[in-house]
Amino acid sequence: MWCRMSGVSTVTTTDRVPLQAWLPTMLTLAAIWGCSFLFISVGVRELHPLYLALGRVVAGSLVLVIILAAKRESLPREPRLWVHSFVVGAVGSAIPWTLFGYGEQRIPSLLAGIWNGITPLVVLPIAVLIFRTETFSVQRVLGLMVGFGGMLVVLGAWNVQGGADLTGQALCMLAAVCYGFAVPYQKRFIAGTTLSGTALSASLLICATVQLAVVAPIVTREAPPVPWSLSIEVLGSVIALGALGSGLAFVLSLRNIRLIGASRSSMVTYLMPVFSILVGVIVLHEHITWYQPVGALVVLLGVAVSQGLLRNPRRKPALAAEASAA
Repeated sequence: MWCRMSGVSTVTTTDRVPLQAWLPTMLTLAAIWGCSFLFISVGVRELHPLYLALGRVVAGSLVLVIILAAKRESLPREPRLWVHSFVVGAVGSAIPWTLFGYGEQRIPSLLAGIWNGITPLVVLPIAVLIFRTETFSVQRVLGLMVGFGGMLVVLGAWNVQGGADLTGQALCMLAAVCYGFAVPYQKRFIAGTTLSGTALSASLLICATVQLAVVAPIVTREAPPVPWSLSIEVLGSVIALGALGSGLAFVLSLRNIRLIGASRSSMVTYLMPVFSILVGVIVLHEHITWYQPVGALVVLLGVAVSQGLLRNPRRKPALAAEASAA
């Protein structure tokens, strides 16, 4: 169903993957990553964004290494894979997670989650034009356009103000752009190996850990705080971000990338704002306006269009009959 790539797109095989094989995983990822913005908002109350990101990758690395040990699997041994893991560790973990931390010092968590939804808009052109792991289609482009329109409605783009609010949104947007590069990069250079998703995800987080362990003390000019100096809420948020948002979610994400491709798997970011809005309002009591749930419905419509869930059910039998007659 999926084979190692050598510069040839495998997008034609993704349409054959049954919906039940990847949709439950996508919904689980949307819930985990949507709630991550809540944990980031709590974490930056006591931690510098760089140290919050460092704590996240350390916790995620430990979880995955323990799983590898239990399964008696090893980390990648090819130097080539570690080079690619170093790139994805930076662009897909260390940099965006730090940027979201800085952003959520200035804007609500639900708004940060909403900005994460532009990722597919970056993934598709990069995957098609640079890595050549996907192809354009009218349906995909239309779905992305509808989804992006929904994102603008959820955001309330006509109400954007300057100052800290605009800076925070720009930082979160830049983080989403990093994701947009990392997803097709994984598809092109990492996902085609025979190693398990756990081993590959562990290598990414280990590389991100090394990067942040070097950069964080230099930028902050202070030593990392000891765990027992943190409140229970902040410590729990770091553990949740690492164990769930990094450890488990990385394995699930790589599975979907292998099954349905980079651009389709990135559509999870269109579902994440639904969860980030819910937990932001319910747990953090953040303000929600009428256009945010309306925009969320438009986002879901864009997902349905891009995934072909709104196709005419009579169309497929008709095509089969035409092919049979031919």
